Amino acid sequence: MRPHASVLHLDLDAFFAAVEQRDKPSLRGKPVVVGGTGGRGVVSTASYEARVFGVRSAMSTREARARCPNAAYLSGRFEAYRATSAQVMRVLRECSPLVEPLSLDEAFVDLAEAGLPDLEVATVTALAEELRTRVREVTGGLTASVGVASSKFLAKIASDLRKPDGLVVIEPGTELELLRPLHVSVIPGVGPATVERLRRAGVHTVAELERVSQEELVRLVGKAQGQGLFHLARAEDDRAVVPDRETKSVSVEGTYESDLTDRAQMSAIVTRQAGEVAQRLRTSGLSGRTVSLKVRLYDFTTLSRSSTLPAPTDDPATVARLARSLLEDLDTSGGVRLLGVGVSGLADWIQDDLFAAVEDAESGTPEEPADAVPAVDPGQAGARWRDPRPASWAPGMDVVHAEHGRGWVWGSGRGVVTVRFETADTPPGPVRSFRADDPDLARWRPPSEEQPEEQ
Repeated sequence: MRPHASVLHLDLDAFFAAVEQRDKPSLRGKPVVVGGTGGRGVVSTASYEARVFGVRSAMSTREARARCPNAAYLSGRFEAYRATSAQVMRVLRECSPLVEPLSLDEAFVDLAEAGLPDLEVATVTALAEELRTRVREVTGGLTASVGVASSKFLAKIASDLRKPDGLVVIEPGTELELLRPLHVSVIPGVGPATVERLRRAGVHTVAELERVSQEELVRLVGKAQGQGLFHLARAEDDRAVVPDRETKSVSVEGTYESDLTDRAQMSAIVTRQAGEVAQRLRTSGLSGRTVSLKVRLYDFTTLSRSSTLPAPTDDPATVARLARSLLEDLDTSGGVRLLGVGVSGLADWIQDDLFAAVEDAESGTPEEPADAVPAVDPGQAGARWRDPRPASWAPGMDVVHAEHGRGWVWGSGRGVVTVRFETADTPPGPVRSFRADDPDLARWRPPSEEQPEEQ
């Protein structure tokens, strides 16, 4: 451990749902669930109002609706999340040159490089409070939970101790005092399967874990995890904060509180992850040839499979199709605790696999209706897909009407789309319904995200 509490971990609270509540005044203070909205969809993020009813990430949307039927179920707007994340990361980089983003809503910051007069607890606490205030200002009201400690491991634990909107600074010398009474599940990577194995060995708290020899831990949970637990139980973590490096791959993965056993649920998760990866590629102006799937089984065995295309792509249907085919070849009957989709072999040019995309759209994916086929300019064979009008009106989508202005899709079906007309800067707005093919209604994007039509 470092001699000072100089590693900060920031975690935006219920990030996707919080962005939706910020931008949709009528949803503030109400349950919001972001993820797949169809029968085979999966929850990505639930607001704290929805968590009261037991809704959590990776839960099937069907179960979430049963637990919290009155929540707003939204398909998500990755562009808005990415733009908000960029604002937060900019604030963190203004504080220190050493910022290690872990995801859109989470990052480590090395305060030893922040130019502080000293690294005493009072100084780093004041800086952490200032960062939380700046994050709230630049994001339009989003809150962040922050932990500061002498290592990355402890900073991560600290940020979880007082959620949401909390700050915990672990004073040097008190690390083990804080850690020992906590349940072993606070250690990253210790999920239900490992908790059960440790419970059978009579280990419930970190203090009890600390008394177990390394040899016994290896026997209980395997070599890699056993060695890691041995050191973390003693608060031993010397990992450095690693700033951004050149992007060699783009990936999305999730670890789940309960082992996944339903193949349809896994397929839906992989499909959603593929869509997020493809969106990140497009936003960065990149494409990739190799699609990979990462699966961590119930016993912590990690499997990786990949498939390489003849040309790079950023098409979500293509990435999802390959990822699902990789999943089909794996035996997941014992349960899965982690799923991830990635794309590597990056390039800055694209040759769309149009036929694969059409095939996937026509067959239907777990989170996309079978008739949701994007439009392509028939005079531009092989050109990039364009979306002058959405193929389907997804719940939560930003739209604009020629007469009523900006709003978002409340719901759609049977040829009708219902819109609530409001923005982050207006009071809760009125609800209107239109024909799905109404020429005055279109998807809205921020001016910086609009792409010129191809000639």
